[in-house]
Amino acid sequence: MPAVRPDVLIDAILDAFQDSGASGLLISAPSRHPRRFVVQTAGSSVEVWVYAWTLTHGGRPGLPDEYRIQMTTVTSPLPLNPRGYTVLLGYEPNLKMFGGFDLRRHQKFTTGSPSVQIDIRCIHKALQDGLAFDRKGNDEIAVGIRPDQIVNYIANASELHRLGTSANMYGLLVKASALDVIYEKELARLPQERRKIVSMLNRLSRAACFHQQVLTAYGNRCAVSRFQLRLVDAAHILPVGAEGSTDNVQNGLALSPTFHRAFDNGLVFLDEKYVMRINPTKELQLVTLRLDGGLRDLKSLLNKRIHLPPDRRQWPEPAFIRKANKYRRIPA
Repeated sequence: MPAVRPDVLIDAILDAFQDSGASGLLISAPSRHPRRFVVQTAGSSVEVWVYAWTLTHGGRPGLPDEYRIQMTTVTSPLPLNPRGYTVLLGYEPNLKMFGGFDLRRHQKFTTGSPSVQIDIRCIHKALQDGLAFDRKGNDEIAVGIRPDQIVNYIANASELHRLGTSANMYGLLVKASALDVIYEKELARLPQERRKIVSMLNRLSRAACFHQQVLTAYGNRCAVSRFQLRLVDAAHILPVGAEGSTDNVQNGLALSPTFHRAFDNGLVFLDEKYVMRINPTKELQLVTLRLDGGLRDLKSLLNKRIHLPPDRRQWPEPAFIRKANKYRRIPA
């Protein structure tokens, strides 16, 4: 497989930022390493340096699942970002997936163009789990990354690669990302730092699974506006932390960011007939404060049944709707 063009690789990385719920801006030349991005999430902005090459088959007949990046056009040692994160990635264009490598091990190298390997089965597993792990013979950890998990990977890459070299920790990371059961006695043996990483990975994996399931159920379409445009969130009907809340798709709605915030803040609510309505108490507050600009346009999309999944088993559960409306103090 030939290497993809620099512009294709840049677009794949920018698309992954968007799929992760962030936005990215390339601030360097697209063909030079490292590619420098400014990545903005809801509450922060950080500069990210990315070394990235195409993942291609390793070419060794005895290792049919070995894929690799060939680190060309760079010299040792690789410069690191003094203001944020630096990551080393491979991109598999057929699957539109990424592999992440331990930059500490590959920042310095001898002359030539070193190659770094990952088992393609790890990439396939990440399609399901979001993040997946490949522990190589030298205890190096490579990570399969689904695009919607790229920001989570970047923020935690250093710890995942460093701590995953322990056989015990590696097994727990695999379990956490696959949402397998982890028993308390397995965590009890870990230092506090490592417990936090396992718990964090489990939480991120659950959130990513919920996100994927909800958006797939709704066809990546906002349940209220019907817009797609890759601008759709997975919202919990009964909020995370409320008693009885789950990550089941029946406790989810696909909503555009504006309707997601309006829903979470109780400006709009869903009734048990699956109609999205305005909250009159919140509406009055906005009018009184003269902050009702755009309210008429927002209301024009309400008071009709929302777009629902084709599979009725994935429709919102009325019990979640009732509890959520009570939790958000929606007038009866």
